[in-house]
Amino acid sequence: MNALQPWHIIILVLVVVLLFGAKRLPDAARSIGKSMKIFKAETKDLSGEAKAGENDAEPAETRQIPPAATTPAPSAPSAQDQQVADLQRQLDEMKKQQASADQPQKNAS
Repeated sequence: MNALQPWHIIILVLVVVLLFGAKRLPDAARSIGKSMKIFKAETKDLSGEAKAGENDAEPAETRQIPPAATTPAPSAPSAQDQQVADLQRQLDEMKKQQASADQPQKNAS
């Protein structure tokens, strides 16, 4: 008695078509398909990682991180850090100049 009957499905499809319009349905179906494909790929990757972890001789907690994977301690500012600092300083100066240029316009209004 509470089962989903064919006319229920027809009414549901009609309501969806009326709400979203026939032009949007193919795009919506395509994006749902892409999302499902990504979801399946991610779950497959996760299950593959879990199986790979089970096959290892040592538990995950006792594994050592290889030295190449660790980040070195910053000893001196690198050229990139210096460049970022210079760009940040230039941005701050430009913001100050823009703010001082906007002040007279606000007072003149």
